[in-house]
Amino acid sequence: MASKPSFAASLRVWRDRRGLSQLALAGKTGGSQRHLSFLELGRASPSRQMVDRLAAALDIPLRQHNALLLAAGFAPEWRERDLGEPDLSEVASALDYMLAQQEAYPAVVVDRHWNLLKANAGAVRLVEFLVGPIAP
Repeated sequence: MASKPSFAASLRVWRDRRGLSQLALAGKTGGSQRHLSFLELGRASPSRQMVDRLAAALDIPLRQHNALLLAAGFAPEWRERDLGEPDLSEVASALDYMLAQQEAYPAVVVDRHWNLLKANAGAVRLVEFLVGPIAP
């Protein structure tokens, strides 16, 4: 069974991915390079606020921010929600408006796994042109 990456390893990967030195990242977070080095080596444990500052400085997506919090031993901060939830009705309405504005051109809304969530009539016409009529 594969184990989850440690906070230290995850932090190092994200810092390398962003092309920042320890000193540059420490400057962006308001910490010291020595403390950041200790965090990357696993010799120190971060506070929740430090994890948040590091995630902001590294521009880490929210899903990976949660993974970094979990690796550091904290509860996730961001929750994933379905577009159909009642309190996201304004977001769904805004997406519907944008899809309607793209008519007669095809436009779609997909999730991170490329599952189709919404499509306008132009997209439906394009798919029917390519593969034939779509059954209701």
